[in-house]
Amino acid sequence: MNFPEYYEFSFPVKIISGHTALNKLPVELAQAGLSRPLVITDPGVGKAGLLEVFLNAFAESEITIGAIFDQTPPESSTLVVNKIADLFREKNCDSLIALGGGSVIDTTKGVNILVSHDSNDINQFRGADILTGPLKPFYVVPTTAGTGSEATNTAVIQDLEKGVKMLIVSELLMPKAAVLDTRMTLTLPPKLTAATGMDALTHAMEAYISIQQNPISDVFATQAIMLVGRWLRHVTANPQDKNGRLAMANASTMAGTAFSNSMVGCVHSIGHATGAVAHVPHGVAMSVYLPHGLRLNLPKAAERIGEMLLYLAGPEVYVATPPEERPAKTIAEVERLKQDLYELSGLPRTLQEAGVDKDLFEKIAALGINDGSALMNPVELTLERARQLLDAAWQG
Repeated sequence: MNFPEYYEFSFPVKIISGHTALNKLPVELAQAGLSRPLVITDPGVGKAGLLEVFLNAFAESEITIGAIFDQTPPESSTLVVNKIADLFREKNCDSLIALGGGSVIDTTKGVNILVSHDSNDINQFRGADILTGPLKPFYVVPTTAGTGSEATNTAVIQDLEKGVKMLIVSELLMPKAAVLDTRMTLTLPPKLTAATGMDALTHAMEAYISIQQNPISDVFATQAIMLVGRWLRHVTANPQDKNGRLAMANASTMAGTAFSNSMVGCVHSIGHATGAVAHVPHGVAMSVYLPHGLRLNLPKAAERIGEMLLYLAGPEVYVATPPEERPAKTIAEVERLKQDLYELSGLPRTLQEAGVDKDLFEKIAALGINDGSALMNPVELTLERARQLLDAAWQG
């Protein structure tokens, strides 16, 4: 192992995890002197009955929900962020709670930027470490187990006019607390369970092979890989298993913590572009691209790819596999997991199954190589390599 000469690691988020963890959230707000949060969620959360569960946790508290915005779209955008920021100001809210998946959490981060900086233009904060603080108090209750957004210093928000996804990076985007409550993910259908789980696995694996990895991020990444390898198939097949749901929620947060400190790579850069151009859900894109991204990085990261076999497949498989064969075996195990999830839930295995038109490949490749996620990829993501990755992902 090459120990880095210098690295930084930060994780200021309090984790509240358990089968009824949500009941602690009103206490957290009260202790922080807050009384009027804005709750941001989406229509699916309401339809699943999760908003009712959330509100019941506040029923006997002295916290007043200042407003609820429940129309967050699947892809966060500049338009919706501005709309919610106006609602925050109108209702005199003092804090924000994100109740939902990655889009809801990213949207809430965007709203927090605008209301904290008294701005209506989030474009001016695009990039890394441009924000100044402090921001408004912000809490997250994830309803999926994959994005890891509750533990990251990033927000991805789509600029609909330009047709691109903006990446904003800042330690100030971290929530004060993340509440991992089993009840929030029990209603996830198998296909979404599988997709978000593969998103978490991609976060962890790309964080582990990133050129910015460090010993502490490795701990979070490898434990996330182990939990996904042990539980994702089981939870996809058995959605009501509370212990499995809690394990995947923790895996998501661990993977988010890992990549928030070491960053991701080519799978995310091409995945972001695929989402922006072809509107493929992020978790689906991650699942489709992951083995091909690992294969692309073999020339520079074979040893570390091989090390991940221990966590993904377990010690028996790892020991039985000769060291020189472990990198390929790791990729084969990812492919096997994809196949199992396809059989269990119908999760697409290829770009063709995801409905991506090959005529879009040039646009996706050109956009992907300019995505910030590619900066920490072990192998440089050139236009030619991006095209090769897309061709491989089409065929499977």
